[in-house]
Amino acid sequence: MNPATPVSELPDVRLSALTLWLAIRKNRLLVAILTALVTAGMAFYTLGQTKIFEATATIVFDPNVPRPLGDQPGNSGSDQSSYWNNVEYYTTQNWMIRSMRVASQVVKDLELNKDPNFLANVPAGSLKKEASGSVEDTAAILMKRLKVEPIKDSRLTTVSLRDADPKRAQHILSAVVDTYTQDNLDDVFESATTAADWLRGQVGGLRNDLESSELALHQFKMDRNILSVSIDDQSNMLRAEMTQLNQALTERRTQRERVVSRLAELRKVPADNPAELPAQELLASATLGSLRGRFVDADRALKALQAEGRGENHPSTRSAQAQLDSVRAALLAEVKNIQESYARDATGFEHEIAGLRGLYDAAEKRALDLNLLEIEYGRLRRGKETNEKLFSLVIERSKETDLTRALRINNVRVVDRPLVPQLPVTPNVPLNIAGGVAAGLALGLLAAIGKEQLDRTLKAPDEVERELGAVLLGVLPAAPLAPAQAGRRGAREARRRAAAAEPDHVPIELTVHLRPTSGHTEAARAIRTNIVFMSPDNPHKTLLITSAVPSEGKTTVACAIATTMAQAGQRVVLVDCDLRRPRLHSVFRRRNDFGVTSALLDRSVQDAIVFETEVPNLWLAPTGPIPPNPAELLHSDAFRGVLNRLQERFDRVIIDSPPIIAVTDAAVLSTLVDGVVVVVRASKTTKELVRRALKSLRDVGSQLVGVVLNAADVEDDSYSAYKYYSYRGEGYSSKAPPGPPSPSAPPAPERAEPTHHINPS
Repeated sequence: MNPATPVSELPDVRLSALTLWLAIRKNRLLVAILTALVTAGMAFYTLGQTKIFEATATIVFDPNVPRPLGDQPGNSGSDQSSYWNNVEYYTTQNWMIRSMRVASQVVKDLELNKDPNFLANVPAGSLKKEASGSVEDTAAILMKRLKVEPIKDSRLTTVSLRDADPKRAQHILSAVVDTYTQDNLDDVFESATTAADWLRGQVGGLRNDLESSELALHQFKMDRNILSVSIDDQSNMLRAEMTQLNQALTERRTQRERVVSRLAELRKVPADNPAELPAQELLASATLGSLRGRFVDADRALKALQAEGRGENHPSTRSAQAQLDSVRAALLAEVKNIQESYARDATGFEHEIAGLRGLYDAAEKRALDLNLLEIEYGRLRRGKETNEKLFSLVIERSKETDLTRALRINNVRVVDRPLVPQLPVTPNVPLNIAGGVAAGLALGLLAAIGKEQLDRTLKAPDEVERELGAVLLGVLPAAPLAPAQAGRRGAREARRRAAAAEPDHVPIELTVHLRPTSGHTEAARAIRTNIVFMSPDNPHKTLLITSAVPSEGKTTVACAIATTMAQAGQRVVLVDCDLRRPRLHSVFRRRNDFGVTSALLDRSVQDAIVFETEVPNLWLAPTGPIPPNPAELLHSDAFRGVLNRLQERFDRVIIDSPPIIAVTDAAVLSTLVDGVVVVVRASKTTKELVRRALKSLRDVGSQLVGVVLNAADVEDDSYSAYKYYSYRGEGYSSKAPPGPPSPSAPPAPERAEPTHHINPS
């Protein structure tokens, strides 16, 4: 921020993490006290609780419960259904352990409803009076103390019981486990007994059904004349016969087709040239081949004679023609004989085919009849086999059920019996105390943060810059307490002052002058240095010291700043412009019947309103008579003339003004000076009031130099950077010894007239 930041540029700083941290740090004693109180309360509460012990037992379940009737078809299910069945089984058994049935039986067996120590959950022997509660109510109490937890990825389950007496917890839990396992065994035995009785009742009826089915099958065989050969064998024989007939029928049809085709080929032989015979026929008949050869030779001879030119009437030609005709007739006659033979063969094959077809049809009819017979026979045979299987199964299951009853198999087994617990599970002292510490710490933190949030005052230097966004010029410590107000600390301070021959009370406004080596004086010098270095090239010659509301210590700060500047060798005038409640004349023991207001009425006395004080280089201009219209006077040209005259005569003009919010005087004065210093009283002035005051200065265009935090408790850690050390002969000390006694006498009555007037010019 610039040395003199305009008020209009001040940021609106809100709650941040740093604010919370500072609040916690500042109120750490409150946090520690609340933490200690809550922890102590939790410790007393924990130690006052009844110790509770926990007995534990482990049980293993086998989901494959003995089933007298076995697994029926369709009940096995898939893997997924088996998994969910197992889950349901384990859940059911875990619920059964904590069921009212088991708890009531344990209460009855141990007579817990008559045990007042169990009902009150106190160690055995603590209560001597008799008690009588209902079994159901006592069982409900027992169920609340029982806890069943399955062990993941296993068939194991832990059963635990909490009770104030360790031996009683072990004894009751043993009874619970034994009762549950015995009930489970009784359920299995009862189921086996019921199944055995039912199975024995079914044996007689199944035996009669089996005998009836056997007799019906025998009677069917007798009626149908079925021998010992089975229906299947007869069916196979009939099937083989039909196969043979079908093969023979096919063979005859093939032969018939072959004969018919050869006959058709022979009928195609031309009468004029019988030599064009099928090769197959020529190969099959030697006679036909010889006649064809003779026909071919006779035809060749005839053609040879014709080729020689011999005519038809030539004896040789006529003889050759006669020979050819004779051979042709013989060849055609042989062909005709063969055709007739093939025709007879085709007719014979037709007769054979018809006979074989009749045999095949008869065999096919017998096969159809046999199928109907086989259906009826199969029905009777299946009924007989079913009755036989059921009878055998019931006999087998009946024997297995009797064996199960005799063995008394239980699918629940106790792995670990409950032991007597040695250490209590509640109260958990370390955990409860740790919880108390955590709760107390959380409560303390909330209280610290809440306290800081509810407290809207400015307390720490960091808050001034963070909340107001203004430059912090310095921290002025609070005035020392009187002995009667400070207790031991005040008594020690009084003894120290007495040893140093110091007066018991020094006005806070004159501490800088009367105690030049004190921490208060060093703080004032730091403020002076910061003001000087805020604008080294253009120093603030006229400074207005104001505050948001009354009683902030602006007069004290004005005196401190003026005194430190005077000690630096500058000519300083301290002007009291609080025309409503002036105080500077009382601080320096002057009358207030002549001052600033006098100069406003008579300009000729402007130089006479300044009085020399006991502080070297420091002059005072009191207010003078209080006027009825202070704001109008301060806003007048006459006041500007007085102010200009003071600026000409002195190096620094320090003006003490009224509060900003209470009256408008400070706002008017802020427009006439080089800079404004706002005084904030630590732990008193609220943030809203200071922001409102800064806004008022911003509205009139004032130049803010900075903020002074007054009456601060520098012993707090928030002011660690603002502790000032005084010099002693043996070294430095944060508790500064007082300066030399004031050369002035104790406060005297106000004088009627000022002793002298000083004109520094």
